[in-house]
Amino acid sequence: MEGAELGLEGATPMLLPAPENIDEHFGRGPGAKSTREVFHNPAMNGSRTRSVLLMHRLFELGWLPKGTLRALDGLGASGIRARRWINELPEEMSQRIDAHVCDILPSSLEWARQNQERFEEGKTLTLIEGDLRARVLSNGWHWIDLDPFGSPVTFLDPVIQAFARTGILEVSATDSAALTGSSKGPTMRRYGAVVRTNDWAHDSGLRVLLANIARVAACHDRAIEPLLSVWETHHLRVSVAIRRSKQGASNVEDNIGWRVWGPTPDELKISIDAGLHPHGNPEQSQPFCFLPFRHPTSHNISGKNRRISGPMWIGALHNSDVLLGFNEETALRLCVPDTEKLQRWGFDTSKHVELIEESRKNVLRAIRHLQEEATVPTNASLILVDRLHPHVLLQGPPSPRKLAEALTEAGHSSCVAAYPNPGIRTAAPWSLIHDLALELTTSKN
Repeated sequence: MEGAELGLEGATPMLLPAPENIDEHFGRGPGAKSTREVFHNPAMNGSRTRSVLLMHRLFELGWLPKGTLRALDGLGASGIRARRWINELPEEMSQRIDAHVCDILPSSLEWARQNQERFEEGKTLTLIEGDLRARVLSNGWHWIDLDPFGSPVTFLDPVIQAFARTGILEVSATDSAALTGSSKGPTMRRYGAVVRTNDWAHDSGLRVLLANIARVAACHDRAIEPLLSVWETHHLRVSVAIRRSKQGASNVEDNIGWRVWGPTPDELKISIDAGLHPHGNPEQSQPFCFLPFRHPTSHNISGKNRRISGPMWIGALHNSDVLLGFNEETALRLCVPDTEKLQRWGFDTSKHVELIEESRKNVLRAIRHLQEEATVPTNASLILVDRLHPHVLLQGPPSPRKLAEALTEAGHSSCVAAYPNPGIRTAAPWSLIHDLALELTTSKN
């Protein structure tokens, strides 16, 4: 492959055409479509690592078909995601995967084909040329990955229709400005929502995206269950189980509602009575609460009402059993290469240690705090320590780690949140959060 550059992602080698901008090859920043002949976004490395670990965990739990798993990398570009599925999963799992890569560009598929022939040692990868929205409906799929350049909304309807009775859908969205409310026009136009732009905006964006997926699924008599939801650098990413269920589709509103900032005592009580607010204490000032979709507050949505975000998903953002599979031992075993493979693939011997260490760092970064979140109740709130004031009269924010540990010691399992802004996940009573945060910051000073 003349003019090709040899690279490594996770435990999978790849050859790609050399980039026009030499500073944007296998780095960490968001990719640009004009960088090279075949689009490859190195900033999605962590996303693809989590995709491998998710598939591995669902095989372990028996959630996937007992026979062949028909899996589609829907907007495949370089095909690296599908190649990582079949290369990094254990043989007894990878041999059950009927992996496909779809892309509209013939040149991308040609590079995927040559990589498969060069590195996969007999493992099969089926290539599909064309527009995903037209080609996806030709088969019933068990797993579809949707990673577009921008918003996924135009793909959701045909993709969801294309599933077998049960399946796994993974969706990336790089239009963060729309999902987080920074671009209010696209937020309403694409997602039919309003989002308050504050430190919780990316959590709100994940929930707005899930609400849209749930509503599209309901149109086709299907219900969703979130398995994993992550905000990372420039994109938001959700993974959901989709099951055919008329009853579940009819009950879609049970998990869709509103987030109200600076709630009144009456709003807190309504949220508590609806089972949406585990912290209780309606008379104490708190940052936010969720309200049901049919609550009268929904009639007050306008550009003037800055307290309200939604409609959004107000249920759990993950499945705890699934998150237990995102542990360091499994991740390093599956997604970090050894020197024997690096030598076989043609990497310079002098760079083996450096390549393994870089792969190791990327893998651990991709799963940071995820296994910890499996230990807290699925209705736990995201509490950002920098925003406890003025609800708790602090001179400075407490350490997220120390606050989570103190709450856990008090009998309410809590953890540091897998969220870039410093925070915790907890379902502890608000009075306890208040008192412990105050105690920690007082003793610190």
